Amino acid sequence: MINIRKLESELWESADLLRAGSKLTSNQYCMPVLGLIFLRYAYSRFKMVEAEILKDRPKRGGRVMPVEASDFAAKSALFLPKEAQYDYLLNLPKDIASAGMVNKAGNSMNTLGEVVNNAMELIEEQSEQLTGVLPKTYTDFSDDLLNDLLRIFSNSALDEVGGDIVGRIYEYFLNKFAKNIASDDGVFFTPKSLVKMIVNILEPKSGVLLDPACGSGGMFVQSGDFVNQSGMNANSAMTFYGQEKVGYNAQLCLMNMAVHGLTGKIKSGDEANTFYHDAHNLMGKCDYVMANPPFNVDKVKAADCADDKRLSFGNPSINKNNEFGNANYLWISYFYSYLNDKGRAGFVMASSATDSQGKDKDIRQKLVQTGHVDVMISVGNNFFYTKSLPCSLWFFDKTKPQELNDKVLFIDSRNYFTVVDRTLNEWSEWQLKNLNAIVWLHRGEKDKYSRLLAEYHEELNSDKAFADILTILQDEETSLRAEAKKAVDDAKKAEKAAKAKKEKYTGKKAKEVQAEYDEKLAELAERITTAKEAVWLYEKFGDGEYADVLGLCKAATIDEIEAKGWSLTPGAYVGVAPVEDDGVDFGARMKEIHQELLQLQAESNKLMDTISKNMKELGV
Repeated sequence: MINIRKLESELWESADLLRAGSKLTSNQYCMPVLGLIFLRYAYSRFKMVEAEILKDRPKRGGRVMPVEASDFAAKSALFLPKEAQYDYLLNLPKDIASAGMVNKAGNSMNTLGEVVNNAMELIEEQSEQLTGVLPKTYTDFSDDLLNDLLRIFSNSALDEVGGDIVGRIYEYFLNKFAKNIASDDGVFFTPKSLVKMIVNILEPKSGVLLDPACGSGGMFVQSGDFVNQSGMNANSAMTFYGQEKVGYNAQLCLMNMAVHGLTGKIKSGDEANTFYHDAHNLMGKCDYVMANPPFNVDKVKAADCADDKRLSFGNPSINKNNEFGNANYLWISYFYSYLNDKGRAGFVMASSATDSQGKDKDIRQKLVQTGHVDVMISVGNNFFYTKSLPCSLWFFDKTKPQELNDKVLFIDSRNYFTVVDRTLNEWSEWQLKNLNAIVWLHRGEKDKYSRLLAEYHEELNSDKAFADILTILQDEETSLRAEAKKAVDDAKKAEKAAKAKKEKYTGKKAKEVQAEYDEKLAELAERITTAKEAVWLYEKFGDGEYADVLGLCKAATIDEIEAKGWSLTPGAYVGVAPVEDDGVDFGARMKEIHQELLQLQAESNKLMDTISKNMKELGV
């Protein structure tokens, strides 16, 4: 079983160490490294599809017929000429010039950088979508650096294409690079937990999906995963369209989609500036719109878009320079205009847009009165990699059940998140599911909520059958809360046992005991977290009936929204939750355990130093 988090971290640390030893900036390094990850993915998939083709390959003269590019096209896979295959590049002689190689143009190649550039050009010949997209700046790298990078990504774990290992590695590297080379405040990379929340609530199934500010393509990738997990093929069920003004970001998007096996129509440059162009002519034609547009953009020329048919609710305020001073409501209006009569939209927006005044307020009123504003979620600080401001998630739905046409669900999640480090927060997988569960219950989809409870119990009490769930929940001794407390107690016992066991050993054996305890503690911490989230959900919604929860959620009517001056700020509706003491201070206890663990480690190191010193004095 591969520890994907460990693999991600190890690969990044190795690659980043190489960059630190070179003269390359993060900007120069990012695209070529992502290109190598793409190349590694393409080769893994090539070998997998080649094996499928060869299974039933006819023979001629006792020899198996060689595979051809057309065989791969029939399986929607990328054919790789020999010179573009990863193993070929790995096994080249150190002295490239001595190999007498020529590129596709017939010119001699004398460096490894030239050979990799040629590989990228050969791949582009096989895919119209990738034409002009792949990086070809590998001559900026020394042969030694490039060779070391190729070997880093030759890790055998990356052959597990079926598990989308390479896709995750690509996303992980993109995330890490985003902190260093953010363009336009990081608009090219939307944090994964925000993307997953949007996709989970919209639940794409089939049809046309547009991201008019597509950045690195996260919305497409997560939507593809969602569709594939439902048992359908994303490329057959969905048509992906993107607009991205910055060509560099569009390259990242197309590579990202290719790494995840997706195809799409992505336009970039001035024609893809969504403020002024509907580049794909999709007004009124989209089943889904998803986006994380740049916030609070000013100086958008009113003369070039003031009469745009996409602004059916009217224009935002125009200043004395004949510019839109804030483009937030241009984006919001555009997103709505792209939807067909069954369409859904989900997007990230600056928090200030939920109650901005003037013409913004007039547009917001008209939007609410359509009955298509579905869900509003407040998101706390530090969810972005390059800025700390809070934001909101907006959702439109033109197919809301009739009984919900008069309602908007408000969720205030500003105090509900997981701390990654001092500058970054996110929603864990369980937290994403819990927030999604509120939306399910609001929509009357109790079956999905019940399946989530079953999932919790499978994690916490795997020997119990689905039919026993309600009994389990009502039984004080085996309740979710009891499971949480038991997990903490188990952590204490493990800590005590490890400490007693460690005192008996020194040296290598002590380290083995330490490692064993670290692993056990990690498992218990994960179980505690799962139990905590299960308690959080069940105590609020029990067996599965939606109810407003003070400080968290409120289903408000249009009349109530009008009474609040057409504000769409969740905090204005949900109120403030009372401070609760649930009897289990998970965070504090885990910190105590961790501190004691560090103390044990320090004592062990001190003991080892003393032993080493004594051995030296004895001349051993």
